[in-house]
Amino acid sequence: MGRRWCCTSADVINVMSEIIQQKKQSDWSWQWQEYQDDSLFLFQEWIHPHTLEIFRDKDAVDCGCGGGQHAAFVAPFARSVLGIDLNTVELAKERNSHFGNVSFLEADLATVRLDRPRDIAYCIGVIQHTDNPDKTFANIKTFVKPGGLLLLWCYAKEGNWPNWLILEPLKNWFLLKLSKSVLNALAFFLTGLIYPFVYTIYLLPLAFLPYYEYFGNWRKLSFRRNQLNVFDKLNAPTTHFIPREQVERWFNAEEFANVRIDHYKGVSWRVSGVKKN
Repeated sequence: MGRRWCCTSADVINVMSEIIQQKKQSDWSWQWQEYQDDSLFLFQEWIHPHTLEIFRDKDAVDCGCGGGQHAAFVAPFARSVLGIDLNTVELAKERNSHFGNVSFLEADLATVRLDRPRDIAYCIGVIQHTDNPDKTFANIKTFVKPGGLLLLWCYAKEGNWPNWLILEPLKNWFLLKLSKSVLNALAFFLTGLIYPFVYTIYLLPLAFLPYYEYFGNWRKLSFRRNQLNVFDKLNAPTTHFIPREQVERWFNAEEFANVRIDHYKGVSWRVSGVKKN
């Protein structure tokens, strides 16, 4: 408990003078005002094989902090947490106001320059929603000092064909034109529609089914949290599905050591690496 840290000029050198690449998107403000993700076990799985203890007495950067839910998981362990987001900083501040070691910065992950690199940076479920994931990653890796740890979780192209082949075109053609309240009602309906399959067919040993491993997590989550999963996929104005070769290029052997790349639940990448000198 303690005074909330405010982000001052000491927290950032400057936002690059070039025009911000990523435009602010009200879609995310609406989503994180409506939902709050308190699924600690998911965050722990996304940073595996590391645990929350890796943040003990470390300075960390939350790259794309959203509503501040992950900062709240890390704050009890870390010396400091800096959350960066272009759309939801005020909400994240409000939800983390009881932490004295957390500050927030409204900025574009692809262009912001920090005053100094930190011990750990993590980007969980965000880079795929940026306009240019390559440019965003190139900047995020500057947030980590030599010997520091970079953690990433993002959507995979492999295993996600129903999303990138069917849902994304439908979303861009129609769904993003709906009001958020209507889209949220649709997410509620679709979540309920999926449940009977998750608890019948997807309990059978039929691993060839799409999202077979992924739906295992649904049985661990509340209906409301699963509705968030669905709404997120309907609502995101930009989504890239990242192939393994792109992740391998980001975490290349020249720049990173102890790289670990896991195809998590068959639909996403769980990646970590230690930045070399």
